Amino acid sequence: MKEYDDILSELYVRFPSVQNAGFNTGAYKPGLEHMLEFDRMLGRPSHAIRTIHVAGTNGKGSVSSMLASSLAASGLRVGLYTSPHLLDFRERMRIISDSGVEMISKDDVLTFVREWSAAFDSLNLSFFEITTGMALWWFAREKADIAVIEVGLGGRLDSTNIITPELSVITSIGLDHCAMLGGTREAIAGEKAGIFKPGVPAVVATRDEETSCVFEAKAQETGCPLTFADGVCVGGEDEILSAMDLRGGYQGVNLHTCIVALDIMGVPVNRDALVHTAARTGFRGRWERLMDAPEMICDIGHNPPALQWNFAQLREDMASGRHSDLIMVYGVMADKDLDGIMPLMPEDATWIYTTPDTPRALPSDKILQRCRDWREKRGLDTSRLHAAASVREALEKALSMAGPETLIYVGGSTFVVADAMKCDILSKKSSEHLQNQK
Repeated sequence: MKEYDDILSELYVRFPSVQNAGFNTGAYKPGLEHMLEFDRMLGRPSHAIRTIHVAGTNGKGSVSSMLASSLAASGLRVGLYTSPHLLDFRERMRIISDSGVEMISKDDVLTFVREWSAAFDSLNLSFFEITTGMALWWFAREKADIAVIEVGLGGRLDSTNIITPELSVITSIGLDHCAMLGGTREAIAGEKAGIFKPGVPAVVATRDEETSCVFEAKAQETGCPLTFADGVCVGGEDEILSAMDLRGGYQGVNLHTCIVALDIMGVPVNRDALVHTAARTGFRGRWERLMDAPEMICDIGHNPPALQWNFAQLREDMASGRHSDLIMVYGVMADKDLDGIMPLMPEDATWIYTTPDTPRALPSDKILQRCRDWREKRGLDTSRLHAAASVREALEKALSMAGPETLIYVGGSTFVVADAMKCDILSKKSSEHLQNQK
């Protein structure tokens, strides 16, 4: 639909998104004043639907999807608002039900933009404020029974914090977006605890020395019942986790948090809904297999806490003997903590650094130089470090180097994963493998 493509392109130009433009370009506009006024103009859709609010450094997309799948299995039409998207803008707002996944239609996007375009300018809205308003408007119009709303950044000043949910969930606290949220885990916890509301139960994934006192103090100040999920015993998790289509080892904490949240809401655990979370919600990019031979997996984990989990899982996989060697296709945004990531990188892998298609990316030759310098200072091998100008070129190089028992990991950024998913060479390679098997 050309008109849809044109109006979406115009929207990106007029209101640059943090996903495409970064945080230092005016795309990020913290605060609730404009969002509250926009919600009022829209007829307060934030008041028209029941909601669950999910924040966290990592895991919030997974927990949101698990909750949405579980609630849909209980017979509800469940709105699901997440960000960023991988391949299609409309991934950000979906309705999950027993009949399947429904993304917002292109016609509905056009209707919303046409009707409220003047308000975008008069209120000086950010791209995320516009999409948050669009999601709430659409969920209310489609009469969703409940909506799971994922925080965009932080919590206290995030556009989504205009809602008063039935449950608030915080998945994890790590050092990311420190320039906006603070340079310590305590400071970041304080921003995320800003989603707590009076009388609304709150679930925090784990209790730890650095952040638990922040959550407890905020819960007491706000007057909300607080539960640390890791202090609650539930059964049957291992069986669900081993069968889940969300395959990352880090999903254990997310699954436990989800089950505790469901229990607080009085929603029974539906094993099938949790096992098939990705399939039921259209959730992608979390330890997702892109190819079978050689095995290629992708994950959007991009900050040190997430990559520590991912790289540890890769080491465990290699130690098991399932694969002969490991090739890493890796890219990173220029604003990410590469210095904090380099010590986590598996040293015995072949690395192909790449530049995804976004101006925010750190060029692959610069990643290569920094990683080479870091290794040389420590007397480590640099012979298996390479650079590729694009994700497509990096995948072609990885596949040319791989044997049938090679494991290829694609990640470091949402943009790297998205570019890989668009690559036709993966489907061609899979077709060749199927032909060879006949």
